[in-house]
Amino acid sequence: MAPSHVLVPLDGSPLSDKALVHALETFDCSVTVLNVVTPMDANMSEGGILEPGSERQERALDRADRIVDRAKTRAAEADREVETAVETGDPADTILGYVDEHDIDHVVMGGHGGGRSDIGRRLLGTVATTVVGKAPVTVTVVR
Repeated sequence: MAPSHVLVPLDGSPLSDKALVHALETFDCSVTVLNVVTPMDANMSEGGILEPGSERQERALDRADRIVDRAKTRAAEADREVETAVETGDPADTILGYVDEHDIDHVVMGGHGGGRSDIGRRLLGTVATTVVGKAPVTVTVVR
């Protein structure tokens, strides 16, 4: 059965861009692009000196807006429209939560190579591996 609502998580990488192109070319249904901004906390900033509301976080949100705006432009060039969303949180958990909360029935995402110690993570990437393993819907990983 063909999906009725596809989610494409975008992180600004070439593989996530390929995933968007694949989704737009393959599926004739609603497509939502999602960018997940990882929250800045003391463990992620230089010595804990940057607060979550800092300029660095604002730049991350601006980047997220640019990513989803670029997706809208790409979709328009293909004579398609996409819904857009920007969420904050752990990328894999946020993607999985979005699937559950928004009637998504297929995910198309880019895969990234990870560390050399685990073959699955090396082939797909940590976020993609988690989503493939836990999603209640079909996941297509674009390489």
